[in-house]
Amino acid sequence: MLSDGDLVRIARNLAATPGVIAVALGGSRARGTHSPDSDVDLGVYVDGRTIDRDALSAAVSRWATTSVRIGPAGSWGPWVDSGAWATIAGMPVDVIIRDVDRVRAQVERARRGEFAFHSQPGHPLGFLDVAYAGEVALAKPLVDGAGFLRDHADAVAPYPEPLRRAFLDDLWQVDFLVDAAAKVTDRGDTAYVGLCLSNAAVRLAYAWHAQARTWAINEKGIVSGVTRLPSAPADFDVQVAAALSAVDASSEGARTATDLLRALPRPS
Repeated sequence: MLSDGDLVRIARNLAATPGVIAVALGGSRARGTHSPDSDVDLGVYVDGRTIDRDALSAAVSRWATTSVRIGPAGSWGPWVDSGAWATIAGMPVDVIIRDVDRVRAQVERARRGEFAFHSQPGHPLGFLDVAYAGEVALAKPLVDGAGFLRDHADAVAPYPEPLRRAFLDDLWQVDFLVDAAAKVTDRGDTAYVGLCLSNAAVRLAYAWHAQARTWAINEKGIVSGVTRLPSAPADFDVQVAAALSAVDASSEGARTATDLLRALPRPS
């Protein structure tokens, strides 16, 4: 089991690597929503021009059960720089590399009310680019000697009003997706109907989080998270599950699913 002290010691060791700017605890453990078996997410914020990835790999490996390697930028896809999956003191630890230039750019986009979803392995809806801003807002700094995490968290606190409005304005896509699903309910195309409706449900969940001025940074847990938001429907996840569960190869099931999804409550 990794204690808070262990995490700080590991973070200090990683931060001694040339090119590392800061190290933070992220994910559910930073938000206090983790379970005992949750992974430990360590965000390592780096200068992409000077980071010594071999030295960083060696630093992580000193703590891990087996040797790990931090790959080159883009080796985990276009929107996740790279990282490593390690086991430390019997716990799964995800070491995620974040380029500080990209973080700066997305903090500014969030402040302007701009966002987009991008194709990225492991993100079925798409990687939310301003998640980089949300991560620094939610992270628990472990090493932040230059104040990079502090300063950029302050830049998006409180939650940017232009970004809240942008997520609400994006709700037209929910109708577009539901309408697209409704057009093929008689064709038995369960995969397409399911994709349209699950995409619509997740976009709607993002909007509920934005309305509550609460950062949501990926698809995992976002639908169930709506139920914990003030002024949001307490049974939102149940309603989404009912809609998606109705999808089957029959026309009746597809029509029921689209009707249920269309009727989901929306923030305004």
